[in-house]
Amino acid sequence: MKKYKSMSDEEQQAELKLQNSRYEVFKSKNLSYDMTRGKPGADQLDISMALLNDNLIGNGKDANGNDCRNYGLVDGIPEARKLFGDILDVKPEQVIVSGNSSLNIMYDTIVRCLLFGAGPDLKTWASQGRIKFICPAPGYDRHFAICEQLGIDMITVELKEDGPDMDVVEKLVSEDSSIKGLWSIPKYSNPTGIVYSDKVVERLATMKTAANDFRIFWDDAYSVHFLNNEPAKLRSILKACEDAGNPDRPFVFTSTSKITFPGAGISAMAASKKCIEFFGKLINIQTIGPDKLNQLRHVRFLKDYNGIIEHMKKHAAILKPKFDAVLSILNKELTGLDIAVWSNPEGGYFINIDTIDNCATKIVKMSKNCGLLLTPAGATFPYKKDPKDTNIRIAPTFPPLNQLGEAIEIMCICIKIVSLESLLSIE
Repeated sequence: MKKYKSMSDEEQQAELKLQNSRYEVFKSKNLSYDMTRGKPGADQLDISMALLNDNLIGNGKDANGNDCRNYGLVDGIPEARKLFGDILDVKPEQVIVSGNSSLNIMYDTIVRCLLFGAGPDLKTWASQGRIKFICPAPGYDRHFAICEQLGIDMITVELKEDGPDMDVVEKLVSEDSSIKGLWSIPKYSNPTGIVYSDKVVERLATMKTAANDFRIFWDDAYSVHFLNNEPAKLRSILKACEDAGNPDRPFVFTSTSKITFPGAGISAMAASKKCIEFFGKLINIQTIGPDKLNQLRHVRFLKDYNGIIEHMKKHAAILKPKFDAVLSILNKELTGLDIAVWSNPEGGYFINIDTIDNCATKIVKMSKNCGLLLTPAGATFPYKKDPKDTNIRIAPTFPPLNQLGEAIEIMCICIKIVSLESLLSIE
């Protein structure tokens, strides 16, 4: 089919009539599909059911004889710290293991920086006036929501194919001491699926910052969430910063949320030993200890890094057909029309779509009216403001495979209708 922009007005009108008729057929079915969040499907949760086996707890003691049923071990049990250390390629003493949500740790870490400083002997962020974070976009809406709730100003920077636009980032942080943080999802980024290049990691580690307490919030949520044979390679930000003489710069976060059970997993923060000791003392006031039985259960279920990779292959076997189904329909419906581009990720939980300008909001609304819920347009940008109104995030993981085809077909029809209406200047 010809590109929509190359069609005559008559051809565009005929195509619009065809797509509207398709839309009405789907609308009459009273469908209900939810693709708003990157949630594991029930079939993914089922592969971790053995985690609930009481035999994994045994007598409740870890390898060092600590009784996990009792208070203590605020930093996490040694086996869990080692397991996350292996995932993140750091020493166990650089890791704190906590409850099921890494987002919870990120939120708490920012609050601690505001109230107590980003490390020992540093001023609190709150005492330094209004502070700012650099927010590569499109990005994770919950990162932006944290900043918005805590009164942190957000600076949008373009996320490119290899990471944030580093020319812009370097200039900003070198000139403005009120910039205290940068959000990053470095592997299989939400929503674009890109992986930061070695060069970007190097530049983040070595760049000059006006603030001596600038921190990179490195959300490695999809570290082992590959769709093919093995995880993509990502240079260690902790090692790169240490080599550059900035060992305290990165705070790294991850969890088992999409490895085992999102509502009952374990999470971790990794940083320099100095920062881990600093935050560990603060956490020791906040809690008398995490759920260590769950940590013990996870370590014995997953065993080690190789055990995690084998477990994630089971996830990939479920997820890859879903991603392939979505991509197949996108290619069939939209290729050659020049009205949308989309990502083809090697891992993670999302497919990213960019439409022609000023169309995303209408497409999401029209999809909803036909029974398909998508992530709100603009959610992937700070303050929910996509300057071009083009970005749509697709989450293929939660719906059953046999429902994805119909759901994505609806969305493609909506993309066609809204694009044609834009070209025809139809309000």
